[in-house]
Amino acid sequence: QYSPDNVAGADGDIDPTEITFPGCACLTSSCEVHCCSCLARGENYNNLCLRPAEREEEYSKPVFECNSMCQCGESCPNRVVQRGLQLRLEVFKTEKKGWGVRTLEPVAKGRFVCEYAGEVLGFDEAKRRIQAQTSKDSNYIIAVREHLHGGGIMETFVDPTSMGNVGRFLNHSCEPNLFMVPVRVDSMVPRLALFAATDISAGEELSYDYSGRFHNSPIPHNEQKSLEEDNRLRKPCYCGASSCTSFLPWDSSLFATP
Repeated sequence: QYSPDNVAGADGDIDPTEITFPGCACLTSSCEVHCCSCLARGENYNNLCLRPAEREEEYSKPVFECNSMCQCGESCPNRVVQRGLQLRLEVFKTEKKGWGVRTLEPVAKGRFVCEYAGEVLGFDEAKRRIQAQTSKDSNYIIAVREHLHGGGIMETFVDPTSMGNVGRFLNHSCEPNLFMVPVRVDSMVPRLALFAATDISAGEELSYDYSGRFHNSPIPHNEQKSLEEDNRLRKPCYCGASSCTSFLPWDSSLFATP
């Protein structure tokens, strides 16, 4: 079933449509950094494109858009992901990777492309669904972990298997042209937004790294060893990139037993 936005999962643990953020009090159609509470961490976009991180920043900063409680208008430039899909995309059948997605028009670097939307699950339900899968099943469940300033980790699990949007058809690549950023609009439940990592030509297949390692440091040795031990459970990668790791990214945490 097609849904452009996240929906509450069958477990009902998390309602992604709940509005918990207060809105800004900007009485203008264009919020400004020094006045808008939603832009307290800096400006997010420039002409619909995500602003690149400053060179001295070690980590990416959080992205908060203006929301339905804000006083600013719908034309506010701090409203991008919430407007949904604006580009012409096409789902097509690939040679080895099943379905894929390509763009029918050029996409500028930094431009929002689409969201990875589906059922937002709690940990227990995500783990139950993962463990119920067989080796023949396609896995669409994504686990996003955000490392917080105090050392904690915030986890978000999205499953578009039976309800989702075009994002579920995006393939993995070890050299992707998209990257994923958690963007918050109405609450702390993030929208998993995919942005162009480079200028993309019309007709080009869209892809992102399922591991979230874009522009991140190399895989630590102990994690690499763990991946090698799990190779029997992993699926081959057919991205064709020169740096291809031969297998799709693998997260064993949802299979682990206490």
